[in-house]
Amino acid sequence: MNTPKPSNEPVVTSYAKAPSRRISAGGVTYAYRELGPKGGIPVVFFVHLAATLDNWDPRIIDPIAKNHHVITFDNRGVGASTGQVPGSIEAMADDAYTFIKALGFEKIDVFSFSLGGMVAQALVLKHPDLVRKLVLTGTGPKGGKDMDKVVGTTYYDILRATLTRSDPKEFLFFNRDTAGKQAGKAFVKRLEERTADRDAPIKVKAFQTQLKAIKTWGRGTPADLSKITQPTLIANGDNDRMVPSVLSGDLHRRISGSEMVIYPGSGHGGIYQFHDKFAPVAVEFLAR
Repeated sequence: MNTPKPSNEPVVTSYAKAPSRRISAGGVTYAYRELGPKGGIPVVFFVHLAATLDNWDPRIIDPIAKNHHVITFDNRGVGASTGQVPGSIEAMADDAYTFIKALGFEKIDVFSFSLGGMVAQALVLKHPDLVRKLVLTGTGPKGGKDMDKVVGTTYYDILRATLTRSDPKEFLFFNRDTAGKQAGKAFVKRLEERTADRDAPIKVKAFQTQLKAIKTWGRGTPADLSKITQPTLIANGDNDRMVPSVLSGDLHRRISGSEMVIYPGSGHGGIYQFHDKFAPVAVEFLAR
């Protein structure tokens, strides 16, 4: 049963102003934020590697929150959520399920990016009745070709960013051409629009555990994605160095009836570089 809308709360549609909340379940206290009009099926956002509540692009979230109840959360051991990061993608999905059920939801839409897309796949395969619609961006399937190389790419780009005093996401998410560099800096700046009540950064051990889980996922036995029958939207850039763009095509082929959009001249963060084009696509897909 969906949680009722509190009568004394105004509707917040700006992620920069979304209230931070806590809920405890299964021995873990989960940190989350919510915005948008309550009632109906909420859109739960599954975030990327090393990310916390502060890493969602408001240019993606705000348009969706205009007409949808949006929830972002820190999984176990990340940001302000307690506990330790699980060692597998499947265990992360179990924690996400615990969190969602603690909020009282029987049906959700999922918006996911990168690591979050892996967790989302594991969740929908284990709990197909929970998910109505699925958005998979910058991600790939279990056992996907070269998925396990994300670890080396990540450490290499963190080093490059450190040497240039840049945010690692500028290297990991965006091409190093003029357009990519501009998009990367603009993205990082948007993440700073929230100035109060910011989340705790991820701890190094938690980050390393997430990387190991991704590597294990990348080397695992492929799942039967034909079991995913929910309407699915897949998106990426055409030059994703973290989760190779070819894996978006792999997902598209294996998930019957799925839709795919690939943005040329962009990398892992293609949906952020082209947020003005992608946000309306996501809004229309979720509104159907």
